Amino acid sequence: MIDANTVVSAALNPNGVPRQAVAAARARGVVVLSEAVYREIAGVLARPKFARVLTEDRRREMLELLAAAARWIEPKQTVNDCRDAKDNCYLELALAAHATAIVSGDDDLLVLDPWRDIRVLPPARFLENFGAVES
Repeated sequence: MIDANTVVSAALNPNGVPRQAVAAARARGVVVLSEAVYREIAGVLARPKFARVLTEDRRREMLELLAAAARWIEPKQTVNDCRDAKDNCYLELALAAHATAIVSGDDDLLVLDPWRDIRVLPPARFLENFGAVES
């Protein structure tokens, strides 16, 4: 699964490592979303500081690409393990989806690696561990 930090990085640099990690996750069919995670990603993409770089069309495109490739799951278990409470939605989704990895650039999540046998990896490490795909 992929967090907002990685999605924003992928949107800002379509040729960068985060974009490659998103593509690899999509190619393997391992993108999962919940309503809470989708709202978090959409909210981060819509922040004013990104508005001059990310057009509304680009933000919408990123969200549509994620949503189209995603398996939607609504977590039943509440988690409070992250020091940044708003990031607990990623942990809840990872548990519900039986995820093997969370792709993140967020230090609040990365510090948890491994979390309950789920790897929390920055995009480059995700690609190293799960393999890159040809573009």
